Amino acid sequence: MLSRLNWTLQQSGPAQKQNPNPTPKPPSLRFAFSKQFYFLRRYWAPASDIPSASTPSSDSLESAVSEHPKMPLRLDIKRKFAQRTERVKSVDLHPTEPWILASLYSGTVYIWNYQSQNTVNSFEVSELPVRSAKFIARKQWIVTGADDMTIRAFNYNTMDKVKSFEAHTDYIRSVAVHPTLPYVLSASDDMLIKLWDWEKNWMCTQIFEGHSHYVMQVTFNPKDTNTFASASLDRTIKVWNLSSIDPNFTLEGHMKGVNCVDYFIGGDKPYLISGSDDQTAKASKLSYYEVWDYQTKSCVQTLEGHTHNVSAACFHPELPIIFTGSEDGTVRIWHSTTYRLENTLNYGLERVWALGYMKGSRRIVIGYDEGAIMVKIGREEPVASMDNGGKIIWAKHNEVQTVNIKSVGTTEVDDGERLPLAVKELGTCDLYPQSLKHNPNGRFVVVCGDGEYIIYTALAWRNRSFGSALELVWSSDGEYAVRESTSRIKIFSKTFQEKKNIRPTFSCERIYGGTLLAMCSSDFICFYDWAECRLIRRIDVNVKNVYWADSGDLVAIASVSSFYILKYNRDVVSSYFDSGSSGDEQGVHNAFEVLHEIDERVRTGIWVGDCFIYNNPSWKLNYLVGHEVTTMFHLDRPMYLLGYLANQSRIYLIDKDFNVMGYTLHVSLIEYKTLVMRGDLERASQILPTIPPEHHNSKVGVAPIEDKVREGRLRSVARFLESRGMLEDALELATDPDYKFDLAIQLGRLEIAKEIATQAQSESKWKQLAELAMSIGQLELAEDCLLNGMDLSGLLLLYSSIGDAQGILKLSSLAKEQGKSNVAFLCLFTLGKLEECIQLLLESNRIPEAALMARSYLPSKVSEIVAIWRNDLSKVSKKAADSLADPEEYPNLFEDWQVYVSLESEAAKNRGNYPPAELYPVYAEKSTTNLLDRFKSMQIDGNEDLTENGEGDHEHEHEETKENGENQGQEAVIEEETVENQENQGQGAVVEEDANSTNGVVIVNTNEDEEAFGTNNERTSLL
Repeated sequence: MLSRLNWTLQQSGPAQKQNPNPTPKPPSLRFAFSKQFYFLRRYWAPASDIPSASTPSSDSLESAVSEHPKMPLRLDIKRKFAQRTERVKSVDLHPTEPWILASLYSGTVYIWNYQSQNTVNSFEVSELPVRSAKFIARKQWIVTGADDMTIRAFNYNTMDKVKSFEAHTDYIRSVAVHPTLPYVLSASDDMLIKLWDWEKNWMCTQIFEGHSHYVMQVTFNPKDTNTFASASLDRTIKVWNLSSIDPNFTLEGHMKGVNCVDYFIGGDKPYLISGSDDQTAKASKLSYYEVWDYQTKSCVQTLEGHTHNVSAACFHPELPIIFTGSEDGTVRIWHSTTYRLENTLNYGLERVWALGYMKGSRRIVIGYDEGAIMVKIGREEPVASMDNGGKIIWAKHNEVQTVNIKSVGTTEVDDGERLPLAVKELGTCDLYPQSLKHNPNGRFVVVCGDGEYIIYTALAWRNRSFGSALELVWSSDGEYAVRESTSRIKIFSKTFQEKKNIRPTFSCERIYGGTLLAMCSSDFICFYDWAECRLIRRIDVNVKNVYWADSGDLVAIASVSSFYILKYNRDVVSSYFDSGSSGDEQGVHNAFEVLHEIDERVRTGIWVGDCFIYNNPSWKLNYLVGHEVTTMFHLDRPMYLLGYLANQSRIYLIDKDFNVMGYTLHVSLIEYKTLVMRGDLERASQILPTIPPEHHNSKVGVAPIEDKVREGRLRSVARFLESRGMLEDALELATDPDYKFDLAIQLGRLEIAKEIATQAQSESKWKQLAELAMSIGQLELAEDCLLNGMDLSGLLLLYSSIGDAQGILKLSSLAKEQGKSNVAFLCLFTLGKLEECIQLLLESNRIPEAALMARSYLPSKVSEIVAIWRNDLSKVSKKAADSLADPEEYPNLFEDWQVYVSLESEAAKNRGNYPPAELYPVYAEKSTTNLLDRFKSMQIDGNEDLTENGEGDHEHEHEETKENGENQGQEAVIEEETVENQENQGQGAVVEEDANSTNGVVIVNTNEDEEAFGTNNERTSLL
């Protein structure tokens, strides 16, 4: 039931925008406002159509701006770094290191690492403000200009001062570094601009005069590095040549001083941007920026917005946007083509003083009164699309390029390696592309951006159709729909003719194409048929993306934290509408069936047959068949799915730098799993031989020898069959010995498991197989496995359970050879070989334990062992050794000692007779009284013979003798003073016996277990 799909997503609303489509002021009114901002650009019309006036007319300006729909750019703005400091006067980014350089009004310079969020270095340059600082990366220097009129250069690795000299006669406002030559420009309040050559010991090679007020900023032209521009409080911008002391030309138009100037970096537009203060008596005190065309020397556009002095301005090096910073505390983002206000940033750090950027990066650094902020603008995902034949088209800014994957042989490049593709220029786009997508048959490509769409032919890049749209989506048969606004959707035919005009009853935030047309609000998604726009189904879920399979029967709906696989029941929908039902606000109730819910986020995804392939935020490339998710590869960086080529059996991905990589995915493997999921085992068995053998049981993350680059591989077919409960089929396919052994154990196929264990000679496998064999009663196989696995404890359990005396005897010898004294002792004790038990204890240097055992089971041996104990203990304490009592010397301390000795000889007669295991219940029910008590009882009765029960009773008497020894072994034979003396020396008993035990077993640790039993210096008194 779709009622389960009541998903919600907490999503912050869009940033507030102030006047997203400001009405441009005609140049004639420009001077009526206080603060101004100027833009310059060339018209896109032919040169003959350009008006002869230096400034475009108000009509042409207004019409040029009004033709663009009011669609904001899709700008992802993420704050990547923040640091509180004193007033920041300038900022710069290092071209190769993740460093930010900031100079402070306090005279201090900081270098921060924006990746680790740490301070790399900081040092005091001057007691006066440092108004400008720049990296000179090729020399590993920092150059600064300060209010003490001094230029300084430092090595940023060692912080050693390279050079310091007085450069001007007043405050130094700005320094600029030439991109290739050893030059530094400096601008000062002395109204001069000077050129310094560090290869000539910082000699001043040129002085540029012409400004009549403070020179606030200088900047080199990135397209012609022999020229530079300067901004001055004399209300002008001047453009200079390095070889001439006179300016090439002057741009005038500001009413007050100009604070900042910057060149347009991208494309071929000869643009300059300037920001100024104009303190005329206008109550609103609006601030303006102007864009200039430095070829026609005319103002292109004037924008208003800031409410205080404009202090910094720059073009974004990658995106079609302009940044402006002001003393009103805001940074405003403008579209560089439409000059529309896109966004406003305010981080509450008071006035903005500086902006910094770097070509090739989307990072922008902002300097404030109270610190610095770095933001990252734009999406990482490249604007690219691939058709079914392997032709890729992508857009880099307004330039469109194409590559063909088929030009690269599939055997030439390994998985994960960059394809050596030949890039071909396809053309340019008349708008800034924000999305690009092939239609289903690959003949056309649609580009969306700036509130418009253009459909081009894929081969010749010719314009076939265009119009207003926030986004455009294709149907599965080539029709398309555009969303012009949140309340208007239009559907067009294959021939680009408008078919329907739809006004949804809700705010439509996004649309998705495919088998059905999907319209999304922030809380739900509605599916409609393309033909009649009838509601098929409403689903309450916040959708991030929709992916349709080529068959049109399956759809993946991705939300913020999970995704869902739904089956579209087209027959149910057709029957519903054929019956004349009009439907309700929820649509057709059984239109979709929820198949799977996967708690994983989808970055990008595609369908290959009934298999959904996607990558997640951890950049793992996964595929889903049925409910099983399999990791194919671990990607080493963010990459985005382009598509799948069946004839090459490869998936292709692209990264943000437009590098294309391919990964192998055998479609036969996917088809096999799909058929198994459907239950079509007959067809699956036909496809199985086409699957490469290495995929039968290879594990994820285990790379084949021929492919060193892969970080993961397909999970085995056998493991897939196991997950489906088809263990017999999985065993038949598995070739990996470990996995095949596990399957054989699960299925109880002991012969196969034994064959694998014999080849592997793995103790763990032998033990695992032995446990299974014993559990099902195959004792001979269990014995063989335990012997091969040298599982002596298991063998003891087996032999004692079946009453195999010969086996236990052999095991005792084997245990001695392996140094397993515990097992050897238990074997000998079980066989009644008490003398050998005591000898083993003596050999193991367990003399106190040997004495205690002799006291309980072989009284005749006590004197001999006590002598050995005394001799050994005298090495530690002679007094303690002398305190040991021998029953021969002190018989009064040992009650009924002679009875014990006589009973020992009687019990020894039957010690070598072993009753069969089947008689265990008889002996288990016998009394647990010791031999001495039994003997006294027999004396009272006068009729009971010690051997009346024959051979079996002698064995029981032997057991009772053991019990008697345990009870009598608690008698004290050492004087109290001696005991206290031994306790003070840390001597204590280390052997424990269970008084209720029926077998009298004493556990003795192995020789190496010194920690448990103590060393030679730790002894036990005979109690």
